Amino acid sequence: MNGVQSKDRALSPSGSVVDLFCGAGGLAHGLLNEGFHIAAGVDVDERCRYPFEHNNDARFVLRDVDRLQPDDILKLFVPDQPRILVGCAPCQPFSLYNQKNNDPSWRLVGRFCELAMKTRPDVVSMENVPRLIDYRGGHVFASFVNSLRQVGYTVDHSVVFLPNYGLPQRRTRLVVMASLHGKVRLADPTHTPDRYRTVEQAIGALPPLDAGETDAHDALHTASRLSEINLRRIRASRPGGSWKDWDEDLRAACHKIRSGSGYKSVYGRMRANEPAPTITTQFFGFGNGRFGHPEQDRALSLREGAILQSFPRDYRFFASHKRIQFKAIGKMIGNAVPVLLGRVIGSSIASHLVDHGYVHHDRFGMERN
Repeated sequence: MNGVQSKDRALSPSGSVVDLFCGAGGLAHGLLNEGFHIAAGVDVDERCRYPFEHNNDARFVLRDVDRLQPDDILKLFVPDQPRILVGCAPCQPFSLYNQKNNDPSWRLVGRFCELAMKTRPDVVSMENVPRLIDYRGGHVFASFVNSLRQVGYTVDHSVVFLPNYGLPQRRTRLVVMASLHGKVRLADPTHTPDRYRTVEQAIGALPPLDAGETDAHDALHTASRLSEINLRRIRASRPGGSWKDWDEDLRAACHKIRSGSGYKSVYGRMRANEPAPTITTQFFGFGNGRFGHPEQDRALSLREGAILQSFPRDYRFFASHKRIQFKAIGKMIGNAVPVLLGRVIGSSIASHLVDHGYVHHDRFGMERN
């Protein structure tokens, strides 16, 4: 893994992980790579079943977390292992991309907390967008933290700029970690700005594609088509630039009026020698952000987006006999917890458990010193 150092596996604890709002399995895959047993993932989207189960050797439970009961979770944990509950409640209501901020799914943060309080796993970790801290005057987040503390958890949280851990993407996330065994904190950053991983380092070795083309050896390495006008636009675009670099005849009508002049980060190319911009659920569309390839005349392929989210190059998002659905797979990738962040969280939890006396016994068992 880029930059994250795990303890010797002989000293690393196993543990039973249940992942709520698991999606395609980015968070779970990171924990799996740090030696944890993934007991199950829970999500309301059936399309996430294949990638979660195929890549994590784990059970997928199709269930609305809002209707999940504590006993349902307790039955999923493997006996005689430290229990670890993780998840990323849907962040749309707290995101700057959600302009209205009227989505009631903020309740799911409270529901995640309620389930943690009633199941009392050894360690709890939640990942979300930093804006959650101030959402609704900070009430939602303060309630989450204080509720865990009231039932015996020591809680720590940090806002993390992920290039500092080696992610080739400018993504900032809130990570909350809580333990019944004392203070648990996220591992220290591993990268300084002069060592940030870049777009070129992450995806530069992939075979080149034209817009609308699919790599013969990797069906996920496929790029969306471009209309003739968008092909002309991307050819007129420069890395780090925007539609303001184009001649007037290439500009969209909405950009010619005053209200559209502020949208600078659309219709742009990424810079090859820097981390990518934040990968959203629509990263595969040239007009949806600065998602133009730095050199090739197209938007990012689905595989490139997944790699920038630190999924392994061989991570499978759909069965080989299925047809690619750009929107569905783009949503899985863009909404995922980066695998690298999952590894950082996993490494931090492993170190915490070892420090508090848990040592490896066998694949499905633990003992304490």
